[in-house]
Amino acid sequence: MSADLPLEEPPGRLSEPAGPRDPDVYHRTYRRWDVYFAIVFAATFLFVLGGSDPGPGLRAVAAAVFAATAPWYVLVGRPVLLAEAEDQPRAVVYLVGLFLLFVVPAALVGEVRTAIFALTPQCFMLLRMRRALVAVTVINVVPVVVWALVERPDSGDLFFNSLFAAVSWAFSLLIGSWIIMVLQQSSERARLIAELEASREEVARLSAAHGALAERERLTREIHDTLAQGFTSLLMLVQAVESELDHDVPLARRHLGLMARTARENLAEARALVAGAGPADLDGSSLPDALRRLAARHGEQTGVPARVEVAGAVRPLPAAVEVVALRGCQEALANARRHAGPGAVVTIALGYGEDALRLRVRDTGRGFDPSAPREGYGLAGLRARAGEVGGTAEVAAAPGEGTTVALELPVRPPAPSPHPSRPTVRTRSAR
Repeated sequence: MSADLPLEEPPGRLSEPAGPRDPDVYHRTYRRWDVYFAIVFAATFLFVLGGSDPGPGLRAVAAAVFAATAPWYVLVGRPVLLAEAEDQPRAVVYLVGLFLLFVVPAALVGEVRTAIFALTPQCFMLLRMRRALVAVTVINVVPVVVWALVERPDSGDLFFNSLFAAVSWAFSLLIGSWIIMVLQQSSERARLIAELEASREEVARLSAAHGALAERERLTREIHDTLAQGFTSLLMLVQAVESELDHDVPLARRHLGLMARTARENLAEARALVAGAGPADLDGSSLPDALRRLAARHGEQTGVPARVEVAGAVRPLPAAVEVVALRGCQEALANARRHAGPGAVVTIALGYGEDALRLRVRDTGRGFDPSAPREGYGLAGLRARAGEVGGTAEVAAAPGEGTTVALELPVRPPAPSPHPSRPTVRTRSAR
């Protein structure tokens, strides 16, 4: 990090106060250290010039040597301090030069030792704790020792100067430990903030990916339960019309009309899907009425009427529950048309309970072996839909004995559980 990096907000932009989550607090507040160092250096320089002992000539030399600490700090020290790197070679070079520019005038004029209050923080900013302690000890002790060897003072002056060195050394330990603690905490916070930002980015990425996957699964289920089933019905009707054109034109025309109606219903479902609305069959209608329409269409397509039985007090339920029940019935009827065989009778039983809605669709067709491997999306989609509202789906079948699809959907929010379980679809043989 170089010294010419901006330490303030660009002009015209409101700056926010530095807070505990700001990783650049050290740089944003460093100008306060600049002011502090400038005050200490200026005061020391004035003390040196304003004294009378040991003489104006010697004091002028001491002041001239000490004055070199200002450009040395600006050109060399400040960039090193802003680099936030401990024990790097440039830091050692800077401190050695600063020590030489301080010790020589401090040995000649005692007032120069006031600058210790500016030198000590810099040692702790640039060095690790042990080396910083050694450095501040040298800065406090060496000037007094050199002064005593050169001046040969009496015991009283030596005592007071030694006492001043001891007090400044103790102060150095106190302020140094505080500086080290602040710098370590700032560095730790910067690291934690960087990890938090990286974690947030990863969470946002995973959340977006999960949302895209969930939306893809939802669209897959909707397309399978609406458009795909409609197209399947159209194909079955086309095959029926092809076989009826030669010998039963009225029936073929009836099937053509049914094809047109199925196509219009598919178009309505496609528009609802694009608009994100609910199923077209539930638009302005109750669930039992929607199931009766499904049963009527099933009878028209297969030639075998389907019965609808409703038990319990019919009442409006949450839209999600009604959608799952409707789509489950559509899936069961579509499977009956494809696999149950001709002449299979379908019964739809809808039960309104106090705490659950129960749907049971049974056909008297061929059935299937639950242990045999199966392909397709129907049962998986049925399970996913039921699980989204906290319900269960069960399929019971046996070869030659028909198939039963049963849904049980809660109509009240379930009590929170500390160990939520995964919704399941149970497939068993009919007894």
